[in-house]
Amino acid sequence: MFSFQPDRSQYPDVGPDGKFEIDLETGKFLKLWHGPNHPGITGNMSVELTVNGDEVVEGYTHVGYLHRGFEKLMERRTFIQVFPIVCRVCVPEPDFNEYCYAAAVEELAGIEVPEEANWIRTLILEMGRFNSYMMAMGGIAGALGNGVIGQWMTYVRDLMLDRFEELTGARIYHMFILPGGVRAGLPEGFEARMEEVLQTAERYLDDVEKVLFTNAVFKKRTKGVGYIDPKLFESYGVTGPNARAGGVAKDVRKDSPYLVYDQLSFEVPVEQDSDIWARSIVRYRDLRLTIDLIRQILAKMPKGGEVMTSLPNVLHWKIPRGETYIKGESSRGEYGYYLVTDGSGYPRRVNVRGPSYTHAMALLEHLIPGTNIADVAALMVSLHTYPPEIER
Repeated sequence: MFSFQPDRSQYPDVGPDGKFEIDLETGKFLKLWHGPNHPGITGNMSVELTVNGDEVVEGYTHVGYLHRGFEKLMERRTFIQVFPIVCRVCVPEPDFNEYCYAAAVEELAGIEVPEEANWIRTLILEMGRFNSYMMAMGGIAGALGNGVIGQWMTYVRDLMLDRFEELTGARIYHMFILPGGVRAGLPEGFEARMEEVLQTAERYLDDVEKVLFTNAVFKKRTKGVGYIDPKLFESYGVTGPNARAGGVAKDVRKDSPYLVYDQLSFEVPVEQDSDIWARSIVRYRDLRLTIDLIRQILAKMPKGGEVMTSLPNVLHWKIPRGETYIKGESSRGEYGYYLVTDGSGYPRRVNVRGPSYTHAMALLEHLIPGTNIADVAALMVSLHTYPPEIER
């Protein structure tokens, strides 16, 4: 037996104290685990569900504890030793951690970044957004039984990983954005090879539009399902595509431009229905926008200049006392680093603001009661979260 406090609108027969006892042995209520081995789970996390028939009564998120403790690990490393750690905070989109941390260090240390390096950083972040959205599109399709789209997106994402490997020497963890700039300029012929990837991606996205967004089953299972009241956006910290799908055009690239986004021409996609369908469409349109931004960056980027500022001996680097918060727009919304220094050779405090904490914990647990058990996977994937950002 255990106590549970349900929504009175769904369970009007609740006692005056707002609680009743659930007896799992009677068969009326059942506890199930959704994940971690499930196509509708983003990463190694799982959701502990209490169900009444096929209706979910309650859900608790368990984040898996695969990658954890990053903030305290960073506080026990020198500033340069932090870089192999930060990219692990978000495996599918690691470069945002590199940028936010590097930019925070640069602000506190008074480091100027060469112009070409800022263009390359912007390119890297959009390449990472491309990869993250490829996973998201494959995930929402796979969660609703359309596995072929997941295979398509994995293939195209692998082509972009080839470009990452060519540019940085690594496919996943790049450690390419460092304080003062980036490790290298673009290889010769990189633009042409990138254009081949983008054209291939556009052909597959045309097929995604035909196979997924004109699919009657997909429409029926996503329209009106997983609605998020826009009134919750502020209190629950909802940002990025989840907010833009509800008519709120939140995007740090536009609201507080950084790097060279103020030199690029774009409008962020916005939908109004705030359901799974709207969130899927916003991500699809944003993926198309990312392709356009990569082309703009490569066309406008200055070439042949410096990409790294001279730094002091990083093994004995001490940064003056101070604090700062650096933010940007990841594929899932506002991403930020709060960094405090005390004049020593180590960060005094590091705090990571990842969108997954608010979206996969507070928001998901608020939305899940009353959901049909068959819709849990689609609801969860539509929020687009990565577990290591939560237990960091």
